[in-house]
Amino acid sequence: MVKVLLNNVVLADSPSPVILEGNYYFPPDSVSKANLKNSGTTTVCPWKGTASYYSADVNGKAVKDVAWYYPDPSAKGANIKNHVAFYKTKVVIED
Repeated sequence: MVKVLLNNVVLADSPSPVILEGNYYFPPDSVSKANLKNSGTTTVCPWKGTASYYSADVNGKAVKDVAWYYPDPSAKGANIKNHVAFYKTKVVIED
């Protein structure tokens, strides 16, 4: 089981996240969105497409752009559609 924690609260957990470019991409149903909100930030990956970002607020700890996902990826990134990846420097990842 791989878990993502922020301020001791589990934001995501999955026995089988997709590993891509050294990041865990969590299936949408394994992510707790209670503490996440869209940040409005987007970036473009040449082969995956446009990523959207979440910010988090957990027990008073706010972190901007803590995670990203591809709502409409290119064909090459289809296996991570809506999967959520977290910045390793902004959260605790237990694997």
